[in-house]
Amino acid sequence: MNQIRQFIERITPMNDSDWQFFSSKLKTITLHKHTHLLEMGETENALSFITKGIVRLYIPRAEQDLTFGFLFENEFVTAYDSFLTQMPSEYQIETLTETTLWRISHRDLHEVYEQTHSGNIIGRKMAEKMFLIKSKRELALLSKTAEERYLDLFSDRPKLLQQIPLKYIASYIGVTPQALSRIRKRIT
Repeated sequence: MNQIRQFIERITPMNDSDWQFFSSKLKTITLHKHTHLLEMGETENALSFITKGIVRLYIPRAEQDLTFGFLFENEFVTAYDSFLTQMPSEYQIETLTETTLWRISHRDLHEVYEQTHSGNIIGRKMAEKMFLIKSKRELALLSKTAEERYLDLFSDRPKLLQQIPLKYIASYIGVTPQALSRIRKRIT
């Protein structure tokens, strides 16, 4: 649990009483590789902090899944749009490795927002961060080549990407697995 507190303290200081209240709402779970945190059509009811593992966000398709996000250790994961609106999700979240999470429910998080000063700051800062990540991804898809997107992803997390199947990386950068193979061959 220290891992999540250290993460939060980098965003904003949290006094002991706020931390006590927040941490009392957290529950930990460990999931096996290829476990769905959320199925398409379900409503997201939890915000989770990854202490170990890798997850992907994707839209399932008969021919090939459309992967649009990877999240790693020391990051939050949720179907944020479903979490905010409490409407069914249009995508799925799956663990790619054994994954350990600290989770807080939608209701409990709103209690933290209402009863703590730092909760509101953390919520706002995390929403801003998610917006910036989404904007960066959209701009990359519009303005960069597949090779540039691959190199960006690889430079951000080279060791962790070795644990992600190439078909998911290909989908994430918007190419076929064969095209990714040609990109990888060209840059090595």
